Amino acid sequence: MRNSRIARNVAIATSVVVLAFFVLLVTAKPRGERGISTPLLGNPAPAVSSPVVGGGNFDLARRKGSWVVLNFFNSTCVPCRAEHPQLVAFEKNQSTQDNGVELVTVVNDDSDAAVAAFFEKNGGDWPKVTDPDGAIAVAFGVAKVPETWVIDPSGFVRLRIAGEVTNDFLSAKMAELQRELAAP
Repeated sequence: MRNSRIARNVAIATSVVVLAFFVLLVTAKPRGERGISTPLLGNPAPAVSSPVVGGGNFDLARRKGSWVVLNFFNSTCVPCRAEHPQLVAFEKNQSTQDNGVELVTVVNDDSDAAVAAFFEKNGGDWPKVTDPDGAIAVAFGVAKVPETWVIDPSGFVRLRIAGEVTNDFLSAKMAELQRELAAP
C-alpha cells in the first residue's frame, strides 16, 4: 500500500513537471530578431558547395559580387515554419530590386523530399542547399534553426541572426549594411 502511494505521488509529480515544461515551451517567446556575435563577423564566409534540392549545385564562392542571405532551416522546426511567409515576402521584395539580395535556404537535418514538399505547399522559389553531413552548419557555428547569415558581395560575413526574422527587419538590416558598405 505504501509503495503504491509513493509510486502514485511520483507519477503525479512527474506529470506536473512535464506539463509545466510543455506550457513553458508553448508560451515562450521566440529568441527574436537580433544579431549575435560570432568570430566569423568581418571574416570570409566558410566555403559552401553542396547539391541543391531538385538538382544542381550551389557554390557560395561563385556568388561574389552579390549579397547573399543564408537561412538555416528544417521543415519540422516550428519557428522555421512561422518565419517562412516572411522570407517569401523578403525574397519577392528583393527580386524586384536592381541589386537585390539572393536568398538561399540551407537544409538542416532534413530530407530532400520533406523540404521539397514544404516549399511546394508554402512557396519560395530560391535554392535549397543540402547539408547532409552537417558540415555547413558546423562551419558557420549554427546553434539552432532558424538562423540567418548575411554575406556581403566580397564574401565576408556581415551579420548573424538567431531566431525568426521578419521581412521588415531583414529588409531594414540589409539596407543598413548596404549603406555601410557603400559609404567611403
